[in-house]
Amino acid sequence: MKLATLRNGQRDGRLVVVSADARRCIDASPVAPTLLDALERWSVVEPALQDLSRTVNAPAALGSMPFDARECSAPLPRTWQWLDGSAFLNHGHLMERAFKVPPVADFDTIPLMYQGAADDFLGPHDDVALPSESDQIDFEGEFGVVLSETPMGVTAEEALQHVRFIVLINDWSLRAFGPREAKSGFGFVQAKPSTAFAPIAVTPDELGAAWNGGRVHLRLQTQRNGEWFGHPHGGAMHFHFGQLIAHAARTRRLSAGTSIGSGTVSNADVNVGSSCIAERRMVEALAGGAPRTSFLRFGERVRMVALNDRGEPGPFGVLEQTVVQAE
Repeated sequence: MKLATLRNGQRDGRLVVVSADARRCIDASPVAPTLLDALERWSVVEPALQDLSRTVNAPAALGSMPFDARECSAPLPRTWQWLDGSAFLNHGHLMERAFKVPPVADFDTIPLMYQGAADDFLGPHDDVALPSESDQIDFEGEFGVVLSETPMGVTAEEALQHVRFIVLINDWSLRAFGPREAKSGFGFVQAKPSTAFAPIAVTPDELGAAWNGGRVHLRLQTQRNGEWFGHPHGGAMHFHFGQLIAHAARTRRLSAGTSIGSGTVSNADVNVGSSCIAERRMVEALAGGAPRTSFLRFGERVRMVALNDRGEPGPFGVLEQTVVQAE
């Protein structure tokens, strides 16, 4: 099942069920007005949402309308909690060097995770308004999961049963603030503006074999101003999503709607490129003594899409945004 949120003048938008080919959608608001409401009443509303999914995918698609991703907000425009991990060790080790912080002793046994802002997510085609180019504007391509209510102390294996949706994310970053906030021990605030999401949230079964072992086995292709930047594979996660969820729930329960990111998708093979500028700059510095790739300037465009092994687009739709100066 695929769900999306259309803008309707209200803060949390209007929930729709999207067809498998992402060409049609059908109003789901009589069942659940928003995705957060659906998640909080999942056992009650799931059968009716599945009925709508069958309807929109039928040849007649009665009651449906064309689906336009440009009319979408984030699938969850806001939620109770947004947590971001660092599950790709290659990226983590490169960022340790970039931020000039000492290596974490248990980096490969205990996930790194910070709590971000969940009150103002960006839609897939929203402009990204930021204060200054001097803040070193960067993108970070990730996969993520959206949860049903999850009990405290859940095991990594049990945790995967609470994954309701999988999403594609651009976790925007301002690198100028990163080193200072990383060293503070209090987590990121100024370094992390609003996070953006691709238009469609998908249930795990929509991924088929690409959802395996708590990992998304798809490539995340990023383009900068229409030019290839990277296509690393999501299957390289060191910690799978069940482990990230269990880590977050070790001492507290997680509310329905809690969203958890994988951290920047990253592979050790430099030939597949990167999902963020800071990583490419560190690869350049290690190879040639100095970084060459600049951070983003206003007017630049970033496009992300998941691809399967045949190079076909995945089910999340396209995330494409332009960086602009905030008023």
